[in-house]
Amino acid sequence: MENKGFIKIDGIDVPIANEKNILEIIRKIDIELPTFCYHSHLSTYGACRLCVCDIEGMGIQATCTIAPKDGMVVHTNTEEVRKIRKINLELLLANHDISCPSCARSNNCKLQYLTRRLGVDKVRFKKTNKLEPIDNKSRSIIHDPNKCILCGDCVRACKEIQSVGAIDFVNRGSKTRVAPAYLKSLADVECVYCGQCVSVCPVGALIPRQETEEVWEAIHDPNKYVIAQLAPAIRVALGESEAFGTEIGVVSTGQIVAALKRLGFDQVYDTSFTADLTVLEEATEFIARKTKGEKLPLFTSCCPSWVKFTEQYYPELLSNLSSCKSPQQMFGSIAREILPELLNIKPEQLVIVSVMPCTAKKFEAKRSEFTHEGIPEVDHVLSTEGLGRMIHETGIRIKKLQPESFDMPLGFKTGAGVIFGNTGGVSEAVLRYAYEKLTGERLTNYDFKEVRGMDGIRTVELTLGGIHLKLGVTHGLANARKLCEEVKAGISDYDLIEVMSCPGGCIAGGGQPVSFDPEFREKRAQLLYNEDKALQLHKSQDNPYVKELYANVLGEIGSRKAHELLHTHYHGRKRIEKEQINIRNTEHPKIVVAVCTGTNCFMKGSQELLKKLLAHVVENKLEDIVGFEGQEEMVDLKATFCFERCDHAPIVRVNDMLIEYATYDKVIEELYKEIHRIGKLLAVEN
Repeated sequence: MENKGFIKIDGIDVPIANEKNILEIIRKIDIELPTFCYHSHLSTYGACRLCVCDIEGMGIQATCTIAPKDGMVVHTNTEEVRKIRKINLELLLANHDISCPSCARSNNCKLQYLTRRLGVDKVRFKKTNKLEPIDNKSRSIIHDPNKCILCGDCVRACKEIQSVGAIDFVNRGSKTRVAPAYLKSLADVECVYCGQCVSVCPVGALIPRQETEEVWEAIHDPNKYVIAQLAPAIRVALGESEAFGTEIGVVSTGQIVAALKRLGFDQVYDTSFTADLTVLEEATEFIARKTKGEKLPLFTSCCPSWVKFTEQYYPELLSNLSSCKSPQQMFGSIAREILPELLNIKPEQLVIVSVMPCTAKKFEAKRSEFTHEGIPEVDHVLSTEGLGRMIHETGIRIKKLQPESFDMPLGFKTGAGVIFGNTGGVSEAVLRYAYEKLTGERLTNYDFKEVRGMDGIRTVELTLGGIHLKLGVTHGLANARKLCEEVKAGISDYDLIEVMSCPGGCIAGGGQPVSFDPEFREKRAQLLYNEDKALQLHKSQDNPYVKELYANVLGEIGSRKAHELLHTHYHGRKRIEKEQINIRNTEHPKIVVAVCTGTNCFMKGSQELLKKLLAHVVENKLEDIVGFEGQEEMVDLKATFCFERCDHAPIVRVNDMLIEYATYDKVIEELYKEIHRIGKLLAVEN
């Protein structure tokens, strides 16, 4: 590195290289100044004022906001500096809901840690009595503004890393708080539930939604058979959770399996099994598109935050999204298909619990696409921290347990399935399959290190079997947005693009233990690569139990049965879904007619169409049509704002049927078809 001079820190001459601020230079000589709001991968904010030092000629300054210059003299620990830091902490404590014993972040709270470290034993300022409502409506994240210290880390992570901006500072002065627009719930805005706000929150203001009590209830029910699936990234992070607080990788996978069985899970399986399954289905889909020249690039679809991001911001690219379900949902679908017979239990007895590093997986499991006849493919999703709490609650000493094995057949995996947890892992697993498929040769050197790394966007080009492939690997949705814009503009020549929402991949998901180690992503990633090396099989196509599943259940890769169980489709949600107007107040409608009144549809007559439909529904007695009494309130009418079909306006939906270029006659015809269908069902019930 180029030497750009020296600054003197507490009497030590320290060279200036490429550091962007004095704080980073201070850390070079092993002084860890206290901070709340400084993250090297986020913009500098300078809000908490804890990293202050005395700079000669400048006075007391926040070191994260000052660029280093040759000849500077810095004092990190003067009497005045120590007093200012303590006062700043006391002010934060006076405005904080101090419910530490019951706080989810009690053992890993930076406010607690710095209070002890700086020796603050009393708060001399009057405690505020504000009490804001807790937002617990989201399936994934709970937001408690009473614990917020206004460091702004979550706001910057959401804007800068994810380019979503679902939360921001609202109000001014003493009324300032972090919240979505108009103080709405995270469930009602464009939050993609990635949990990166949780990952950077230094206190307990943002935490994953817990489902531990629901899981305990299922375990304690003697009529339920409870199984767990364990995601690859869990095994490299559970030991760091607040319950154990050990170093990265200290707790082995076998010990986690043993702990799950001690908790009362009847069987423990590995999500890496269905990651192998995903490779075969997704790679086959990709090769077919590439060889036929159809709809490229293909985007991966394993990350539920990325899927929701696409639905919200790029619905026109949904056809580029792989139709494969995520490994979590593939597991749920396959488990419900084969396990009742295999385990000799009734289908309704089976409870499927996922242990995931991802807060968005909680949202994904509740999506309507993954619920069939009222039964979800996955019942409950535990975060890594949630599982840690369950183990800690029981007193199980996980580090003392003898390792146990996953159960078969859904517990067997190859290294390709394991590395899914890293950014680039899906691409590498696909390449291990595509190489043999396209060249007809056996792959012996299975590492594709070109796709590995932590750069936000990585490009890999290679030729397999005479076919040139260009792959893009990206993590962080702000980076994904750049690639989406290139695809929209027609200037992208990628064939396959892997997207993971969280920087580093699932290893740094919002449900993982919060780490303040700047190198935690690299350390966790390496552990997954190490596990790949330790396994005997490294290619998904070599998994014998996957082969057996195709032979006995699915048929060929990409077969009709495979599509039924392993594939899905998604829908645009560019507008906030709940923004609609109820035209009628039917309490329990059997049929919902929704008319788009967005700009394009309005210009093409949707308002007049809405008026005519309302008049028809009100004036006609439906029981006379369907042939039985008491159903005059079976139709509800709503005005909505977008179905993302603006080129085919006006758009009307009658229950699940979407009518494009809608006319009064078309809608009435479909309405009566649905009336008669519902009428027959009700007649049978009566």
